[in-house]
Amino acid sequence: MQTKLRTYVVEPNDNISFPIGIILLVKTLYEILNFSEIFGKHKKKGISIDDLLIALISYKLTDNFSIKRSHGWINRLEVLQIFNLISFSERTIYRLLETIGANREEIISDIQDRIFDRYDFDLTDINMDWTSIVLHGNKAELGKYGYSRDHRPDKKQITIGLAELANPINIPIGMTVEPGNLNDQKHFKKTYLQVKDRLKEDSLVIFDKGANSIDNTQMIRSDNLQYITGKKLNKSDDKIIAKFEEYSPEIIDDEAGIRGIKIVKPNSINYFYFSKKLQKEQLESRARKVVKQIKEAKTIQECIEKNKKLPKKFRINNLLVDVDYSIQTKLVQISEDEAVKLLEDKLITGREGFFCLKSSKNLTLVEALNTYRKKDSIEKIFHSLKNEIEIKPLRVWTDNSIYGALIIGFIAQLFISLIRFEIPEMKHTSTKFIKKSLSNLTVTIDLWKRKTKKYIHSNFDSINTKILLYDWGIS
Repeated sequence: MQTKLRTYVVEPNDNISFPIGIILLVKTLYEILNFSEIFGKHKKKGISIDDLLIALISYKLTDNFSIKRSHGWINRLEVLQIFNLISFSERTIYRLLETIGANREEIISDIQDRIFDRYDFDLTDINMDWTSIVLHGNKAELGKYGYSRDHRPDKKQITIGLAELANPINIPIGMTVEPGNLNDQKHFKKTYLQVKDRLKEDSLVIFDKGANSIDNTQMIRSDNLQYITGKKLNKSDDKIIAKFEEYSPEIIDDEAGIRGIKIVKPNSINYFYFSKKLQKEQLESRARKVVKQIKEAKTIQECIEKNKKLPKKFRINNLLVDVDYSIQTKLVQISEDEAVKLLEDKLITGREGFFCLKSSKNLTLVEALNTYRKKDSIEKIFHSLKNEIEIKPLRVWTDNSIYGALIIGFIAQLFISLIRFEIPEMKHTSTKFIKKSLSNLTVTIDLWKRKTKKYIHSNFDSINTKILLYDWGIS
């Protein structure tokens, strides 16, 4: 007698499944924003640029292994039929990227037109920020060595500037791409000029201290706009810090130990804050650095006394460089306690726990801090672009192909941001969960022993159902 179920037998067939949720969303938003008018004018012959773009954006939000592999993902008969495409070569995709890249400024401007035509924004404050992305290979002229946010100083990179309509809108409206060695202060101008004409008078431009310069803030003010930015502390600020308590600082957040004062100047206002929590974190960091440097000094001193070769991390490791080392630590002259005191005097500045914001607008201390803190929404967009939309890594292409690939990623992120803006319940749903939910909604094309195809939709959940049933107002 059979006492247990037999192993389930899987019989191979020709059925295929793919994520229909993403495709339906991309088609809907492409139509809503009338993107066919943006891209159609740049390619009028051969395969439809609109259908191919919808396929590429859909791919970017699903498997997204690489642009090269997108060709295989799209070129399946049933998938081609969904996108109204005929079979095409891999080179077609690269020609498309070249076309988009060559017309990038016009395309970004046209996208802005569509966004502002559809939405009558009451608020046009913007967040601006910049990041870098590693570029694999040496052929693209955009690739330069520079400060790497991806912690790959050994690789060439490009820098990306992003402009986003600030909270509560949080929609990206601009993207600039520059060589990898351009710093934020210089990159600021191009990113700002790309979006400034879209902003209403007295709108607030919010950016961090890395892009803060006199030229940049004057540029903003000359356009009748306001700004708030971080400010690097300098020696003149030390005098204010020394007398901080004499200004009777206002309590901003009693629980976090944040207090602040306003210093009003003729053309700007400085908002000084002291945070007990930040002070604790910075002092702990300094303490770790003291311990590390004491340990390194002991290691070097031991090598000197035992006439041993220095560890590799303390040497210059270059075959083309000859170095005669003459090293003497201060540990032979002072005690360890004195060494700790010496390091503390050098590393602890008295600025621990203090930070400063600078603005052309007279805000309360609470308003200034909250406005600046909400700038982290653009950092979340960068995280989304890099890790969920996966615009990196970039391979060896021409500059225009790189521009084109990044614009595809920008549009994919724009569509995700529009979901969060349009559907209140999605406001705080991450890109990861939106993308996963829409990708889970699949269509299986049943070809097994049938003369006609049968389409089976599966894996509906609360997120993808809410998005697909939402009334986007298509006329």
